[in-house]
Amino acid sequence: MRFVFFIDHLSTWVGKAFAWAILLLTFVVSYEVFMRYALGAPTTWAYDTSYMLYGTLFMMSGAYALAHNAHVRADVVSRYFSPRWQAGVELALYLLFFYPGILALVWSGWDFFSVSFRQDEHSSFTPGGPPIWPYKFVIPACATFLAIQGMAEVTRCFLCLRHGKWPLRLEDVEEIDIPVNKEAEIKTAQQEPGDKQP
Repeated sequence: MRFVFFIDHLSTWVGKAFAWAILLLTFVVSYEVFMRYALGAPTTWAYDTSYMLYGTLFMMSGAYALAHNAHVRADVVSRYFSPRWQAGVELALYLLFFYPGILALVWSGWDFFSVSFRQDEHSSFTPGGPPIWPYKFVIPACATFLAIQGMAEVTRCFLCLRHGKWPLRLEDVEEIDIPVNKEAEIKTAQQEPGDKQP
């Protein structure tokens, strides 16, 4: 579990570090709106900067979401399986689909970035566009962090197969929907003070 939690902490740190991009994105968009509509002098850099910041924020949060089990999943049927069955299915899916796709993304993303870097590629959307190769570096970087977090998820599957229950995850934020295993706690908390068990 130390190995798993180390990777979880790494993914959480990366996700939280890149979450600050939302503040930069908000500032850039607000500045562009002010310059365009209040002063009639739109910038030449805000468009490129905004899509690069948004793309970076979106991609670099992937490992964070995987570490906190926040990705959308089609578990309409699998939620009724035993934990060992769930772990077996997830392990097979990680090995058959997740890792081939992620490793292909690392490989092709690095090639995509290296060509852009060698050509000193700049954005063609605006005059004098900024260099675009740093943005393209985000592709293999996010795929690498996803691959690392995938090792923790595969380890969780093996631990669940061995012990018959899912290992713990890091606590970070509370989901909007209420997990099923907390319904009993909520019912207990809603009882009258005299009805509570000591």
